[in-house]
Amino acid sequence: MMCGMGHTVKNTGYWVPSVALRARIPGAEPAVLLLDGSGRVRGDADLVFEEQSSHPSGAVLTGPSGFELDLNGVESEVERIVVAGWSRHGGFGIPPVLDVVAPDGSPVLSYAPVEAPDVPAVAFGVFYREAGGWKFDGLAEGYGSGLAGLVTAYGVEVAEDERVPALARPVRLTGVVKVPGGAPAPGGYLPGCFPPPERPYELVDGWEFGPVFEPFTAEGHGHQVVTVDASVPPGPVLVEMAHEGEGYVSVHPLSKWNRDEEFLFANALPDFRGCKILEAPEGRPLRLRIVAPGRWVLRVKPVAAARRIETVLHGYGPEPILYTGPVADLQVDFYGSLEIDGGYISAYTYRVEGRTTVPKDDDLLMTANGKLRRSIPLQAGPLVLRYYAAGPWTLTLLDVDKGPS
Repeated sequence: MMCGMGHTVKNTGYWVPSVALRARIPGAEPAVLLLDGSGRVRGDADLVFEEQSSHPSGAVLTGPSGFELDLNGVESEVERIVVAGWSRHGGFGIPPVLDVVAPDGSPVLSYAPVEAPDVPAVAFGVFYREAGGWKFDGLAEGYGSGLAGLVTAYGVEVAEDERVPALARPVRLTGVVKVPGGAPAPGGYLPGCFPPPERPYELVDGWEFGPVFEPFTAEGHGHQVVTVDASVPPGPVLVEMAHEGEGYVSVHPLSKWNRDEEFLFANALPDFRGCKILEAPEGRPLRLRIVAPGRWVLRVKPVAAARRIETVLHGYGPEPILYTGPVADLQVDFYGSLEIDGGYISAYTYRVEGRTTVPKDDDLLMTANGKLRRSIPLQAGPLVLRYYAAGPWTLTLLDVDKGPS
């Protein structure tokens, strides 16, 4: 099967459901091309990207770092749909990852180049029709001439000052497709559907920091004040926040005088997900002021219900991580955020043994902006890793031969 301009699709692709798929490419801006049987666009409207964010058919809609693709709504004349990502910065510091999920948030596939492409635009893969359904296969083609060179290869006419030499050809890259049941693709994390499913309520064995109680949940839309149930006792508690769509989200605890205290969350990350530890007050209920343009879900849980790092964790946004193991190193992969000036991260730790309140003397391990891979040292647990991130990330626990001398 040929896609024009020498783009070959092998008939060894992966079946995908013919539904409204949702995808993100953290650290890249998306571009989607709808192709006819000749492997070329029918017109410039078949290119969907930031300056032309929806297709006339309604089947494709792009946004920051992602897109929606309704395979049931694709016109019959369209045989193939090429998915690409591009960078304004001349290349990708970390391999960009295409993550695709179904309407219920369940994973469909992930695709990533094995190494970070040293080119500003990459054609990740192609959805194509077969036997009445749809398949996906990887392309892994890099374009040194950027987005203009990529879309020109599929028949899009670009402005004269953006035209590229006719001999400009894509660079073949090595990519890996992962489907459910296989090993996870490197990097990337997709928030998935809203509201996010509740994780099983499991407490970390032997964790004694913070009271134990039944979780509290509140749901709403827009700006509201939430009074947490009185059954939540005073002391360190875990506060989770999820917001649907784009816009600025902030959460402020309220003092006994009903005034804002230092914010828990203040972020413009699309489909925001965040989690932090807060000290619930003594003698009065915890009250939180929420500023959000869309739907949201707030959950308050014991600290012992936070996720624990044992091997690898993927996440999106700020989150406290529990660690109970020996001295180790932690590899941090941060994939950046186009929406927040490249994104930022910081990591602090504090020991919790013998403590009953959130300490003020935590240790700063790192702070940085933009995409990166870095390793940081962890002391022996039990401790809390306070991980702040404006974007998707992966944490990998690394063994060390011996502890510090």
